[in-house]
Order: sequence, then C-alpha cells, then structure tokens
Amino acid sequence: MNFLDKITGKDMTKELKAFDARVDKLPVNYAKAWEEIKANLWIHSDFSGRNIISILEGVLTMLEETAVDGLSVKEALGEDIKGFCSTLVDDDGSKSFRNIWRKQLNHNIAKKLGK
Repeated sequence: MNFLDKITGKDMTKELKAFDARVDKLPVNYAKAWEEIKANLWIHSDFSGRNIISILEGVLTMLEETAVDGLSVKEALGEDIKGFCSTLVDDDGSKSFRNIWRKQLNHNIAKKLGK
C-alpha cells in the first residue's frame, strides 16, 4: 500500500468492496445482519475507521462459516446484535473517540475529587 492510498482511504475502499462481494454470497438474513453489524461497529471507529477493519474481517469470516454450517443468524450472533458489536469492540481494545473522552472525563473528575 502506498502513502497516497493510505491518506485517501483508497485501501479501505477496496477492502470494503471486497467485503460487500463476500456478503452478496451470503443468505439474505445474514446480509441484513451484516448491515446492522457495520452500522453498530462504525460508531466505535477512530477518525479513519482503520481500527475496525480487522474486526469486520473477523465477523464476516464467522458469518460465512456459520452460514455454511447451516446455523441461523440468531444462533451465530445471539438476540442482541448491538451488544454483540459492543463486546467485540471492548474485547478488541479499539479506542473510539467516545471511549477516549469518557476516560479523560473520568480521570479529570477523579482528580478534582482528590481520588
């Protein structure tokens, strides 16, 4: 990957298009779940969104494998897709602006309270 592609995000665009091509091969209910997963994960991204590309790759691979195994979306992800995504991001340690600001605010309050 060259510097210009990284700056413009062209590399990510290629990856996301490749993801979409893979999703097109999944059953319809899996494709709907994928769209919901993407929507819930993007809110946890950093400025560029690069921090969640590996998470998206892992989730898509899992969806492909569970579709081949014949599992339903609920069996694969559970009832709460938003909670599933939050758990993924928290376990992976991705830092979103919201988490960084929350940590900074908590630190400032603790400092003011003398803790």
